[in-house]
Amino acid sequence: MVTKLVMRIQALKNMPPVTETVPEVIQRIFASHQITRADQQVFLAALLSENSLSQEEQIQINQVLDALRKGVLKVVD
Repeated sequence: MVTKLVMRIQALKNMPPVTETVPEVIQRIFASHQITRADQQVFLAALLSENSLSQEEQIQINQVLDALRKGVLKVVD
């Protein structure tokens, strides 16, 4: 399991730069009621970046996770 996570992190480091900000992605997710794998990777990349997330961004990401748990959001590819 840890090996898969390390491989995913390494793959993310080679991803092209993200053009949307975390708040923009979150706004789009809630507007469409859908989250894509690419959106999830934006969050992971933000968490792994050298720039720390603001408290508001952390709260917004937690709101997305809560909506996923409650079934409000649909995961699509």
